[in-house]
Amino acid sequence: MSSADRPATRLATRLAFLVAGFGIACWAPLVPFAKARLAVDDGVLGLLLLSLGIGSVIAMLLTGVLSARYGSKPIIIAGGLGLTLVLPLLAIAASPATLALALFVFGAALGSIDVAMNIHAVEVERAARRPLMSGFHALFSIGGFAGSALMTALLSLQLGALASTLICSVLMLIAMLVTWPRLLRSVQVQEGPLFVVPHGSVLLLALLGAITFLVEGAMLDWGALLVIGAGLVSEAQGGIGYIVFSIAMTIGRLSGDAIVARIGDRTTLLWGSLIAIAGFVVLLTAPVAAVAIAGFLLIGLGASNLVPVLFRRAAQQKVMPTGLAVAAITTAGYAGVLLGPAGVGFVAQLGGLPLAFWLLAALMGLVTLTAGIVTAEQRRTLHVDA
Repeated sequence: MSSADRPATRLATRLAFLVAGFGIACWAPLVPFAKARLAVDDGVLGLLLLSLGIGSVIAMLLTGVLSARYGSKPIIIAGGLGLTLVLPLLAIAASPATLALALFVFGAALGSIDVAMNIHAVEVERAARRPLMSGFHALFSIGGFAGSALMTALLSLQLGALASTLICSVLMLIAMLVTWPRLLRSVQVQEGPLFVVPHGSVLLLALLGAITFLVEGAMLDWGALLVIGAGLVSEAQGGIGYIVFSIAMTIGRLSGDAIVARIGDRTTLLWGSLIAIAGFVVLLTAPVAAVAIAGFLLIGLGASNLVPVLFRRAAQQKVMPTGLAVAAITTAGYAGVLLGPAGVGFVAQLGGLPLAFWLLAALMGLVTLTAGIVTAEQRRTLHVDA
């Protein structure tokens, strides 16, 4: 295997994260066009979107298995090329059935590259012997900004959905061609059983990952409604909070590697979660819009480096193969994004949206309480192995 500690492998990893974020973001502006083209109602559209999630989850579970045996390179390539090839099909699918199938394959490509690139990233970070994971995840966020902005701009120029997706696909293809020869040929190949039921520290890491992703999903789906419902902003300004949250997440991850290198994983989890909790308190008690926006800022900054640390701990635990552990955390996180916002809505219906957000703050408290447990696991397992 080529050395993992090379600029080329770091570039390839960053490009994989960039393509994944770019690809999924390109789909979001196409949703209204798909709904109008197929003349479906919101209920049918929701079922169609669910097929993307189902494809992602199935692929995530399979990717952990396949990466444990064959390494992450072929899966990153297949996932990236899958996003490239299927994106234009989302713009021309002529029936609900064909769009559901295309979304299923698109979701499978996204789920595959999502797990495999994180497996690749932990190996590159391990070889470098310094934190890199936050920077890798920042590229996913940047890709999301770039994908949604470019697709929206192209559609605004009246180029049409198909032409717009073809342009974006060409850009992703170029990035994947640059990535291909620079990926490690073999990463985290494991002998032994292909299926291992998540247990021990991996279950805790998966739970914390689900909570953190749930917070991100809630900010996207419910943040605007919270501040609008509180009478702090108008409907036209409701999205400002999420924009600030997203910018804070990206800035936090771009600076996260240097921060983690100075203070360590435990302190990052502890203070990051505490800052996020403080952000919830500020947001939920804000008397004016400016204070509420500061709450979004604190939540974004605090949560920004939690997921990268969790993936790093997955690579350092010894209770199950790294690829399967990363897949478990990724799948749990994606479940948090898919199911969490629905849970927030259920709680909001029973007790109001502010109550749901207070519960999110309480869940974030679990990250605070378990920071020492998560980061001590590696020392315990090494002692046992010795």
